[in-house]
Amino acid sequence: MSTGGMRRVCVIGASGKLGQYLVRHALDRGHEVVGVCRERSVGKLAGLADRITVVPGDTNDPAVIKRAVAGCEGVLTVLAPWGVRQYSSGTAQAVLDHAEPGARLVFSCGWHVARDGADQYTWRFRATVRLVTWLARLVRAVEIDDQVEAGRRIFASDRRWTLVRGSDLEEGESQGLPVWRRHVGDPALASNLTRRVDFALFMVAALTDDTLVQEAPAIVGRLAPSALAHATAA
Repeated sequence: MSTGGMRRVCVIGASGKLGQYLVRHALDRGHEVVGVCRERSVGKLAGLADRITVVPGDTNDPAVIKRAVAGCEGVLTVLAPWGVRQYSSGTAQAVLDHAEPGARLVFSCGWHVARDGADQYTWRFRATVRLVTWLARLVRAVEIDDQVEAGRRIFASDRRWTLVRGSDLEEGESQGLPVWRRHVGDPALASNLTRRVDFALFMVAALTDDTLVQEAPAIVGRLAPSALAHATAA
């Protein structure tokens, strides 16, 4: 399958559920893949080890990222909010600092990362984010706010970036390329559900879609009821 002229792609966060889908989609499109994951997670990529180059290390380590992205025309980054040491923002900054000039950079995050004042959130969504953020801080497990900081740094960059903002995710067979809108709150997104495999599909497709450069598309599954109901309002 055509790579759209893009030969080598780096997947940062390759061992996670989303990351493994990214790797498989990239391979299916004929890209040469470099995968980055924490050393303790390398074993999760055993089934792909003979098809990709694995760079072990923390994804917010600039030295690890610099080595992994060298020679890559595209970089797919899962902004995971693990721990309490600015993992998402550190990863985003390392990619922005060290990716090749002109490289296509595609990042993942949740709907809670607002691009501008035009995003609209329900009271239930805002309450859920506040509760999850508070609980996460209490157990020192994840940093939800750090994804927001990562988004701020990406938005301020003049790089060729796309920040894909995902709805709630589920497993299941692919339904095809998700529907996207520029702003959270668009009626087409109301179902708030996307297959994880299709979130990854959208990110990989974005590598060669110049209409998404410096966009922050909010996505929902193509067969979600809200997407079907508003299919003619692209």
